[in-house]
This record gives sequence, structure tokens and C-alpha cells, in this order.
Amino acid sequence: MASPRHRPEIPDTVAAAQAAGIRHLDLQFTDVTGSVKTVTIPADQLASALEHGVWFDGSSVESVARTAESDMYLVPDPTTFAVLPWAEAPTGRMICWLTTPEGEAYPGDPRRALRRATERAAALGYEYRVGPEIEFYLLERDELGRPVQPRHDRGSYFDFATDPTVAVRQTMAEQLRAMGLEINTLHHEVGCGQHEIDVGAQEALKAADDVVTFRYTLRAIAQQHGLTATFMPKPFQGQPGSGMHVHQSLARAGAGGNAFAGDDDYGLSDVAKHFIAGQLHHAAGMCLVLAPLINSYKRLVRGFEAPVFVSWARTNRGALVRVPHVGRPEVTRVELRSPDPSCNPYLAFAVMLRCGLDGIERRLPLPPPVEESLYGFDDVELERRNVGLLPDNLKDAITALEADEVVLDALGDTLSERFLEVKALEWKEYRTQVTPWEQEQYLERA
Repeated sequence: MASPRHRPEIPDTVAAAQAAGIRHLDLQFTDVTGSVKTVTIPADQLASALEHGVWFDGSSVESVARTAESDMYLVPDPTTFAVLPWAEAPTGRMICWLTTPEGEAYPGDPRRALRRATERAAALGYEYRVGPEIEFYLLERDELGRPVQPRHDRGSYFDFATDPTVAVRQTMAEQLRAMGLEINTLHHEVGCGQHEIDVGAQEALKAADDVVTFRYTLRAIAQQHGLTATFMPKPFQGQPGSGMHVHQSLARAGAGGNAFAGDDDYGLSDVAKHFIAGQLHHAAGMCLVLAPLINSYKRLVRGFEAPVFVSWARTNRGALVRVPHVGRPEVTRVELRSPDPSCNPYLAFAVMLRCGLDGIERRLPLPPPVEESLYGFDDVELERRNVGLLPDNLKDAITALEADEVVLDALGDTLSERFLEVKALEWKEYRTQVTPWEQEQYLERA
């Protein structure tokens, strides 16, 4: 990455901050899990930060740097400047690149992993565009202060409701737009207190920035209204889980149109077919990145809408990859349905892109679509149709990632090592837990 010095964007960014009356600047980045980290500087330090970066101790942030490489710099990306509309004091936000003291790109920067993937796509003549549909719950607190589903929410999928959380959801959309996100639709989901907001398709790096912004903006607005916004994949037993279906397309460089548009029965080009084939081929290896929590695998179970079968279709919503019937070639896209909103979007979009490109580069054949419901098929029929299954627990997902060279390469050595360490520790801690269910089942009869 080029040195930040003498960039033409610096005067424009400083002028924008001054015009907005900014007093503080939040400099943000994510760790390997996608958690947002923030360093705040006074507004009068912005020009220096843009030109020289801001030093911080990376070893103090989990999964960012070892003690031996602790000196790190945050280099703000001027294109990410936004004003936090809910802040009491005028506060700006900028998302940063992580660099070494020598100004080199740090290989443990999740945002850098996505940039590497998009650079590979650009070398092949493509721009990767994604549009996420993000589901979440808005929760109240009971008399003991515990988050619970709203007591007055009777809405279901697409229902018109007058519950107070509807107004909160609209406020959230307004604040997201103020932060520079394009919002397509918002609606009630199936679960009590569950909602969905669909974000407009953007170039992948902007889209990942948008997902990060989306999550902390919703948490801040919810808190102001005495609510809690959660992106936990399966927060309640017996209630629908929350996913993050991602619509994807490749645009040809130089205004060359949608590379996925074709003239077959599904409206797909050969490029799109190979891209889907690549994601199906690497579906198990990607799973840990796209569904990264112990809890993610409480959502990815048979018998529900969340996909567990490695297949593709148009009308079958149990398929891993779905081709929406959009009717216009310029908006042809494919929808990957396994990601959930707890993932690190930089890593998720990086591995999704690299696996799709692997299918294009190797011209992987696309298996036939499966439009029938797969939930009634036994293992023999699934094998006959060459339909695999996603990992059904975090340990199996770890093993699948470790065996997938394309996914490992998409992350890079530093990030893959950190990510696998964090996930292995999570699995180890989970295995030692004694749950209330176990106590209820076994305490008096074992």
C-alpha cells in the first residue's frame, strides 16, 4: 500500500471535518473476529493522522499482533469519513488501514485481506459487488435486566405492525443513510422482535465497511431507546435464527456490464456458473469464516430455512446458493445464504470472492440445480445427487478450513493462524461448559 504522505485527499477531508464542526475523530479497525476497535483523537490532529498515521500498541488488542511486533500504525482511509449522527459532541468516524512503523501493509489486517482478493479479481478484469441482507433482534430488558424478546411484538414476516420497535427500525435506517449507507428495504422478520434491513450492493470493500458500520450504529440507536440489538445467529431456542444472505455479482472492468448475465434458463453466464461452482466446492472450507461462532451451528441445522445442503437453485430456499429471478440482465446476481451477521465481513467477502474466482480460473463444472425440498432426502439420495452438507459444529468447521488451501490463502498466513487459534480456544472453552440442560437431564439420574 502506498505511503499516506502527500495524498490529495488530505485537504478535502480536513475541510469536510471542519465544515461539520467535528471535535473528535474515532479511528476504527477490526480485529480478526470483526470486533470494532477505536482510537479517538482531537479533530485538530486529523491532518497529522492522515499524513503520518497514528501509533498504537497492537499487542494489547487480541489477535492483532504479537508482542514482538507490537508497534503498529493506524492510517485513516479518507473515503470512509462520516459523521456519527447520534453522538452528543460532534464526532467523525474514519476506518483505518493497519501498517507497520515502516509504512508497510500489515498482513494481519482483515481489511487488507479483502483488498488482496479484490486486486486478484481486478487482475482478471472483474469488480466484486455485494449486497447483504442483515437480520437482527431488538430486545427489551426484564425486571432483572436480562435481554428478552419484546412483550408487545406480535408481528411476523413482512407484517404491518404498530409495535414501538417499528419506529426504532425506521430511525435506524435514517441514521444508516446519514452514515453513507444505501438502504433498500426494511421489514419485520419471522421471529418476535426480529427485523431485517437490506443494504444496497456496493463494491466489496465499501460493502464490508457498511456491515461494520451497520452493526455498531444499530447497537447505539437501540441503546438510546432502551433496547438491545443483537446479531447473535440463534439467540433463542425455538425461534428463527438471524442470517446475513449476501447477493453477489461480478462487473466487468471498464463499464463492461454484468459478467454474471447470460442466456440460459437461469439467466446465467458461464462466468457465473463457474463462480457458483467454486463456492460450492469450497463451501465447507468457507464455513468457519462465514458462520464463526459456536452458536452459528444452532442456526445451521436440518429442517429450517437456514441452508445446510451444498446445492444451488432458484426457488428452493434451502439451497446454499440461490439465483434470484430478477428479470433484468444488468442486476443478475447469486445469493449465498450461509453467512450470519456475526462474521467479520472483510474476511467473509474475501474468502467468498477467492473461492468464486477459483471456480472461474479452474473452470469448475456446475452440478445440476436441485429445486426439490432437500429436507426429506435421506443420505443415500443426497449422495446420489452429489449434494454435500456443511459442517454442523465449530470443530468440524475448523477442520474443514484447515484443509482448504484456497481459503487459507485468501486469509493469508497471519490471519489464518490468528483466526484458527481464536476458534480453537472457543471450541475448547465450550467443551468444558456444563449447561442447564445437562444438569436438568442428568444431575439426579446419572
